[in-house]
Amino acid sequence: MTSAAAQVLDSLLAQRHSCRAFLDKPVERATIESVLRTAQRAASWCNSQPWQVSVTSGDATERLRARLIAAARAGEGGGTDFPFPLEYRGVYLERRRECGFQLYNAVGVERGDREGYARQTLENFRLFGAPHVAILTSDPGLGVYGAVDVGGYVQVVLLAMQAHGLGAIPQAALAHHSDLIKQELGIPKERLMVCGVSFGYEDTAHPANSYRTSRAPVEQAIQFVDA
Repeated sequence: MTSAAAQVLDSLLAQRHSCRAFLDKPVERATIESVLRTAQRAASWCNSQPWQVSVTSGDATERLRARLIAAARAGEGGGTDFPFPLEYRGVYLERRRECGFQLYNAVGVERGDREGYARQTLENFRLFGAPHVAILTSDPGLGVYGAVDVGGYVQVVLLAMQAHGLGAIPQAALAHHSDLIKQELGIPKERLMVCGVSFGYEDTAHPANSYRTSRAPVEQAIQFVDA
């Protein structure tokens, strides 16, 4: 039988989704701190805990948002601290397309509407209207495994935010402007930016939050080796 704790975890995972529209309502500092205290229990290699997190609120969010939008519109980008995927192929491309088509259909962007695509892409740098963004960096000496640990930390952050009634979206797109972000937030240049997490209270009435992505059946991802 499934334990009560496992049921809670399953429920949080089933409810959680990438929120792409937020209310203009800041999150109480005590709630943010509670989420981050929970996330500090995330596992890491040799308990190295490589994550450092910069969380914006109020004017700091607005300044960063304005700079990101301006840079995106100007076609500026300093490159990422970690290489992005070379390409999506096969089932990975199919899943990516499914997610993209669901979003565009939800917000009324017709296939082939380049202006609509550009407008929706810019929402990444508008932070989808979120009142806060957390920027996550790793130590350069730990390489890719430090980034793996930060990824595990992000998952705990997302579940903790869901448990506190918050909406959130992890954003790799922000890493295109890692130099800008580190400069704006006073993050040491040598730190490696992994991603950002925009968060706040979800605008449940917005069409961008009306769909849910699918998940592959477990048989497609798992191999049991018994002998």
